[in-house]
Amino acid sequence: MGSSSRRIRIRDSKEVTAADLAAWAVGVVTVLGGLAAYTQFMIKHYLSELKPNSGSSLKDQVSRLEARVDTIIEMLGK
Repeated sequence: MGSSSRRIRIRDSKEVTAADLAAWAVGVVTVLGGLAAYTQFMIKHYLSELKPNSGSSLKDQVSRLEARVDTIIEMLGK
């Protein structure tokens, strides 16, 4: 009790040092950074599907289907 430094104790009376806390902080930041990078990658991937790119994107496929449906409707209307 007379010690001027404060130490955090966890189960089994192990003392947690500053190096332990730094290691935990680095681990948490690494995991969060990985999740952020994965999320950014997935968002870019899905957004690229919504932009026309000469035929292979989802947007281009929907546009082709709309044109075909319009043609079929015109044929049925005659």
